[in-house]
Amino acid sequence: MTENPKHLLDSVSESTRRPSKIAKTAAQNLSNDEEEQQEAPMGPSPRTQRYLVAIEYIGTRFSGSQQQPNFRTVVGVLEEAFHKFIGQPVSIFCSSRTDAGVHALSNVCHVDIQRISKRKPAEVLPPHEPTVVRRAVNHFLQLISTLDSKLKSARRYFYRLLSGPEPLSTFERDRAWHVPEELDILAMQEACKVLVGHHDFSSFRAAGCQAKSPIRTLDELNVSEVVSTPYFPSIVERRQNNLTTEDLHASSNKSESDLPVSSISIDDRASGFNGEASLGFGIRRRHRCFVVTARARSFLYHQVRLLVGLLKAVGTGTLTISDVERILNAKSVTAASPMAPACGLYLGHVKYDLP
Repeated sequence: MTENPKHLLDSVSESTRRPSKIAKTAAQNLSNDEEEQQEAPMGPSPRTQRYLVAIEYIGTRFSGSQQQPNFRTVVGVLEEAFHKFIGQPVSIFCSSRTDAGVHALSNVCHVDIQRISKRKPAEVLPPHEPTVVRRAVNHFLQLISTLDSKLKSARRYFYRLLSGPEPLSTFERDRAWHVPEELDILAMQEACKVLVGHHDFSSFRAAGCQAKSPIRTLDELNVSEVVSTPYFPSIVERRQNNLTTEDLHASSNKSESDLPVSSISIDDRASGFNGEASLGFGIRRRHRCFVVTARARSFLYHQVRLLVGLLKAVGTGTLTISDVERILNAKSVTAASPMAPACGLYLGHVKYDLP
């Protein structure tokens, strides 16, 4: 498991043409995985180049994304990599903060760089091309990918839950919330319909939230069941991949266990296709994997994790749809279900649109 912000130093994008507008827009939209943040500085000087970078990381070994004295953070590691590249300190500002243990598939930041000649310290050189910056910083971070960079307008979060009585495998630990009970996805989807839209989300706003208003528009909230990862083909799947055309034609008369994998439900995959007896010694029964997707222009502090905590309670039957409506209307976090842990939360995407 890599400890560096497994990144996306993404199409590191130049933005000197309209620096003040970019800074102003970013400052207006800055938010935590759950909370709006303080403004970033207004824009680089005329001789400074601003770059937008997108990063991905596993949050398990970071004390959050924002810089903190004496703690290992995503911004701290990223600033160190830029320092090694350009030879001078820089300040990096992320569009969205993530707490300790929260992961990111794409978090967008910006950094202002003035390229100084190493031979003539008083001379300012033309800015580096974005591809040069990406390659150089990727080198110091070891592993980096790329995305597009534009002006931020919305963010999307994913939350993974693994349902089943067995302990999580080593590969899933700290990557999802383990729920031993069965989850009723239909009930969870009904609860989502109550919560999506324009509401006062005070019941899903953790103490310490600095947002001026609890009113938010939740553009999307849904629950999907997907195949848990890592996923490797079973004997049945490998056998089906080798079927001839005649075999495929004849398979219409075979039992369910002999059908191609596309004909087998996720439930069957979770139970090892042919039931527990077919798993064999040392083979782990798969969990059912559920993903909650939440999309909005901004979120309150811990809003996503509080929403997931409520959906989990509905899925296990602890709460009903009427309870969901009651909690939303209570406008107090004391009415909410226990908050979901950080390990299952992923900042999935921050959408940018050019002006």
